[in-house]
Amino acid sequence: MDDTAEDVLAGVGPRLRALRRARNATLAALATETGLTASTLSRLENGRLRPTLEQLLPLARAHGVPLDDLVAAPPTGDPRIHLRPVRRAGLVMVPLTRRAGGIHAYKVIYPPAGPTTTTRLRTHEGYEWFYVLDGHVRFVLGEQEFRLGTGEAAEFDTRVPHWIGSAGGRPAEVLALFGAQGERAHLAPSKG
Repeated sequence: MDDTAEDVLAGVGPRLRALRRARNATLAALATETGLTASTLSRLENGRLRPTLEQLLPLARAHGVPLDDLVAAPPTGDPRIHLRPVRRAGLVMVPLTRRAGGIHAYKVIYPPAGPTTTTRLRTHEGYEWFYVLDGHVRFVLGEQEFRLGTGEAAEFDTRVPHWIGSAGGRPAEVLALFGAQGERAHLAPSKG
């Protein structure tokens, strides 16, 4: 292996550690998310294990970054973000930003409301903001319920129990902004 490839591989560990820390994720949580062991993740971050493609792919997916970012591939000069939708709990979430840490933007598509609407209120650390792009949204925040239409926005503390969904017989599309805590809450693999 030439020096350039060796240098690239040596830089992967610190980038992996920085991405994990920017998300405030533990090795154990990342292990659950990726299917890799916490020990393997630790060795990758510390440079004691040379990363393989089979390890880098789930890590890139978990951190929400392109594989090129993990290996510090040279920029192509193309600033476009290649959208890769994520499906969770009936929602389609399209990431609109790709950097690690900070505030992230998503286009969220809520499926049409069903005949019986169940609202499982959730809480997590952070704040969230959303803007209704199309359709109508039913927004439950604590004891209050709101119906928002195209062009309306809401901002709230996510420690207050909340739920968002379509308010009608067609999908609702929103632009949502949230930080690492919201990203973990919305994009974590569904349990049961």
